[in-house]
Amino acid sequence: MKLLLDFLPLILFFGTFKYAEAHKQWAADFASQYFGFLVAGGKVGTDEGGVMLATIVVIIATLAQVLVLKLRGRKVDFMLWLSLVLVVVLGGLTIWFHNDTFIKWKPSALYWGMGLALWISQALFGRNLLRLLLGDQLQLPDPVWRRLNFIWIAFFGLMGLLNLWVAYTFPLEVWVNFKVFGVVGLIVVFTIAQGVYLGKYISDEPAAPADGEHK
Repeated sequence: MKLLLDFLPLILFFGTFKYAEAHKQWAADFASQYFGFLVAGGKVGTDEGGVMLATIVVIIATLAQVLVLKLRGRKVDFMLWLSLVLVVVLGGLTIWFHNDTFIKWKPSALYWGMGLALWISQALFGRNLLRLLLGDQLQLPDPVWRRLNFIWIAFFGLMGLLNLWVAYTFPLEVWVNFKVFGVVGLIVVFTIAQGVYLGKYISDEPAAPADGEHK
């Protein structure tokens, strides 16, 4: 259930975009009629309807995602809060200015924001966020936690660059497909590779917490 909730905005973005692109005139008319007040000039062109409607849907879905978690008394993690802020701000700019560039930057800003949070926490405060989040499930030596933190920072950095490369090199339709299938595939591969790497370090004995962590 949690996995479905996590991916629901992405799934809805993809589905809305694909349907709207297959019915361009309908999408433009629908967006102009019901959401024209959100758009500069009040009119959505036939080549803009798909990304406009998909962006509106993903904003609503992300807001609903946060609301559901809050109503259920669940914690809303930092990544979801950051995603909500970015999708509202950059998505809003995409809608108002008729420009998909802003929403294309959203994944990169999210990846870099997460990578920056991991780096600042470790470099300035001596706290490993990954260990704070996963320390109860994984018992690893201190050097491995630091290495793992760097690996995630590098992964987020590279994912941000890759997203922009695809966004500026290929048509919008290719970027949307990459955002759904490419990103998910890369995360799966990265997670499997990480599991293989950590396998030799995982011990049945609990590891002592690092200074400033798990106290």
